[in-house]
Parts: sequence; structure tokens; C-alpha cells
Amino acid sequence: MNPTTKLRHKMQQIDPVSLNHLLTRVTYLRNFIGFTTEDADALHAATPVVRPLVPTVVNMVYGKLFGFDITAKAFVPRQTGYEGVAPVNLEELSQDHPQIKFRKDFLAQYCRKLVTMDYEKESTWEYLDKVALMHTGETGFKHREKKSSLRVEYIHCGILLGYVEDILVNAVATHPDLDLDTKTAVIRALNKILCIQNDLFARHYVADNESQVNAVSRTPSMSALVAGGALLLGACYLGN
Repeated sequence: MNPTTKLRHKMQQIDPVSLNHLLTRVTYLRNFIGFTTEDADALHAATPVVRPLVPTVVNMVYGKLFGFDITAKAFVPRQTGYEGVAPVNLEELSQDHPQIKFRKDFLAQYCRKLVTMDYEKESTWEYLDKVALMHTGETGFKHREKKSSLRVEYIHCGILLGYVEDILVNAVATHPDLDLDTKTAVIRALNKILCIQNDLFARHYVADNESQVNAVSRTPSMSALVAGGALLLGACYLGN
């Protein structure tokens, strides 16, 4: 058999338009990067290591966010679900402000979920997708319906994910009670899941020309629909 023919037999066929569907997209991403049940097991095994670090991780993240006015300003407006006194300017922002503590609770929950969620459940990927969607100004979670929009540009979301990964990877790599094999497995799993999370952010911010063009080209025009309907009616009439 021709080597080229063999390659084609092994090659998976991916319809670009299908990647607009969340679960199809996740399946492709998982297959490409090799995120397996073993990776999920490694994340679950890291729970005793990651959980105690969550408060430190959250404080480091907000310290970084408050280091730049372009990222800090997103936390001045009243946050959805927060009923207390909101800061009125950047000078009033601090790690101890009640509204910031409210926001930090969400990030803490996210970090804990990363090492506890069942990655074979559809709801897990829906949650990770909504985490991305809520930053675009669109409604992600039900509690944000009919609330003022919050938009954080993709550049900040992407680099923040990288910062979070760096913190977690360093914590695992330098942990004194983990052997090398465990460290390697956990670090690889963290890298894979955060790469997938980054793409779930990108899908709501970045236009994919290939899938959009194909989707449009596969959508029949009104004239085509009318013509098709006429042919179908004609066929039915002739059949009778």
C-alpha cells in the first residue's frame, strides 16, 4: 500500500464547522493535546497539594492584577451579586476590600474545581466554557442574567491563565513530598487543561475564518431554499 494512502486511512477527518459545537471542540482539543483519563487522575491526585495553596494563589493573582491599571480597573464597578459598598476609584482597591474578597472567592472555587471536577461529564466543560464566556460581557452563568456586563479583553485573560499555570507548576515542581513521576504527571495535566481552557476563552473572542466561511457557504440562500421547495413540491405532485 502506498504510504500516502496509509496516512490518509489514519488521518482523522475534522469538519471546521463542527468545532463551533462545544463538546465536539473539546473532543478535538483533548485528542490533539492528549488529555486522557490518566491526566484527570493526576489532577485529582494533586488535590491535597493544590487545595492548601489556593489562598496563596488567589492573593498572588490579585496582587498581579492590581499591579497594572488596565487590569485593575475591571474591579472598580460593582460586581454581579455583590451588595456591599463598591470602590469608586483605583485608589480604593485593595486585597481586603469586601468586593475584592467577593471576587477572590470565585477564583478560589475555580482553582479547587480544576483538581476535583469529573472531566468525563459534559457539565464540567460547560462550566469551563461559561468561565470564559462571562468575561466577554455576554451572559455566562444564570446569576449574571439581566445584570450589567463585564468585559475583560482576551489579552488579559490569556496572560492571566499563563500566570496561574506558572504558580501552580512551580508549587508542584518544588513540593518536597512528591516524587518525580508524580510531579511530571501533574504538571503535564495542568498544562493540558489550561491550554484547553485558554482555547475556550479564545473561541468567544477570536473569529475562526475557516469555520465561519464554511458555515456560511453551507447555509443555503433564500433563492436556493425556494427553488428546492419548488422542486420538492413538484416531485410530490408528479408522484401523485
